[in-house]
Amino acid sequence: MFWNTVAGAYDIFVNVINGKTHRALKAIVGDLIEPEDRVLECACGTGMLSAVIAEKCVSLTATDFAPKMLKYAEKNCAAFRNVVFQQEDILSLDFPDNSFDKVVAGNVIHLLDDPLKALGELNRVCKSDGKLIIPTYMKRDQKSDISSFVRIAGKAGADFKHQFTLDSYRKFFLDAGYADVKVRLAEGRIPCAVASMTKKCG
Repeated sequence: MFWNTVAGAYDIFVNVINGKTHRALKAIVGDLIEPEDRVLECACGTGMLSAVIAEKCVSLTATDFAPKMLKYAEKNCAAFRNVVFQQEDILSLDFPDNSFDKVVAGNVIHLLDDPLKALGELNRVCKSDGKLIIPTYMKRDQKSDISSFVRIAGKAGADFKHQFTLDSYRKFFLDAGYADVKVRLAEGRIPCAVASMTKKCG
């Protein structure tokens, strides 16, 4: 699996190659977490957002599909006692309906063949008055090309199935039936937009 293979080097991308974006991303996500929140994080990777979330919330269940990513996330978040790590598939989450106040899925939607299926699962496990928080890498505008890093990553196995812009990302959620979509941009080498919205009911 590609993500198991790159787990040991992934923090170089997080902290160096795309460090500016990720510093802004952590600040944005941190602002969306409340002290009383019970949070699910999908695609936690090596724990970049996990540490930010854990510092703010009551409890965090941090999940990833790749066991080696989870191993590094546990190490990076060893200081926190309110985090549980477990392997999960974002397309088929092993949690009951309405389980979490906030559901975070960081930098994964653009990699999925069926992002709407994943969105349905995130929505399902979120409480009726809860929030979805979904950051994803994107192009600056419709005409711009993806970066050389993204092309190299794609050839290695991290294929960007969807290349969103701010406008098309917002439209993705509006078309899915979410009425209160807010999108904030974390600028950097590979920009990242953070979409947040209230759970869709019915």
